[in-house]
Amino acid sequence: MEHIQSGYLSNVRPTLLISDKETAPALRIAQNYGLETLFIDPKAFLDPDTYDSYLADEIQKKHIDLIALAGYMRIVRKPLIDRFQNRIINIHPALLPAFPGLHAQRQALEYGVRIAGCTVHFVDEGMDTGPIIIQAIVPVLQVDTEETLSERILKEEHRIYSEAIKLFSDNRLELKGRRVIIKHG
Repeated sequence: MEHIQSGYLSNVRPTLLISDKETAPALRIAQNYGLETLFIDPKAFLDPDTYDSYLADEIQKKHIDLIALAGYMRIVRKPLIDRFQNRIINIHPALLPAFPGLHAQRQALEYGVRIAGCTVHFVDEGMDTGPIIIQAIVPVLQVDTEETLSERILKEEHRIYSEAIKLFSDNRLELKGRRVIIKHG
């Protein structure tokens, strides 16, 4: 929202924030920006596919072009992916394909890598396996803890997520197989 207000994301018009957690701080933040919010309880559905189908219906009603996941800790399923093919992006705090899933920063430290980072990718049916849009590197310091590394990675996540959204909104992304080509603007 700060990048939208600054004019960096001038083509972006946020429409709706959906959360699967009723007390998520993002709901309040979005409301403060005047965005429509919606809590959809996954427990109210028979199975994850039914939940994702309902999500797809709600999103489609709003004519949304891009779904940007943030803090969404569920695997996105076929009913949602099929209806929004290559229009769902996610941010992950690792240089994918390394360290998918939970606790990526801890995994990086335990593995002893010298460089960590973050990745924005298109969402597919796997866990953090979709085509990579953009990545940023963050050096791992010998004194790093999971918390200190996470803080530095988060700064880069905020930067490259907005950059990826801008590339999408400016129609500068082209998918060729698994490769995402960034067209010159």
